[in-house]
Amino acid sequence: MKIALWILIFLTTFCIMEFMAWFTHKYIMHGFLWKLHKDHHKKDHGSWWERNDAFFIFYAVVSILCFVSWDSFGFWPGLPIGLGIFAYGVTYFLVHDIFIHQRFKMFRNANNWYAKGIRRAHKIHHKHLGQKDGECFGMLLPPLKYFKK
Repeated sequence: MKIALWILIFLTTFCIMEFMAWFTHKYIMHGFLWKLHKDHHKKDHGSWWERNDAFFIFYAVVSILCFVSWDSFGFWPGLPIGLGIFAYGVTYFLVHDIFIHQRFKMFRNANNWYAKGIRRAHKIHHKHLGQKDGECFGMLLPPLKYFKK
């Protein structure tokens, strides 16, 4: 029974992270921390790294703190919560940084309906170079209107 509960917590955490990605992107990245996120929309330097890359550190720290709370303080939900945050982070990195932005040249020929929808939605978001007026959504489940055939 405990394993089923861990799986439920892991999956719930993973799904909540999609909401957190939307919320963070809309209200923090396009809000008071725009200075960190701006170079993701309009690169103003020659480096491969972006100031925007600093955002992953926050969620990595939260995930690590969950692992520490599980290991050091016996907070058993800390393990599935930490793993859910970590799994979402890995998925986000694969979809956003590798697949969409091609920071590593992989998955270039993916052309199924989901790949096209994700690319279309992200392209619409990136057509707005400023802080305001950009449509914000989660990374894995953008609005259905982008998944037309």
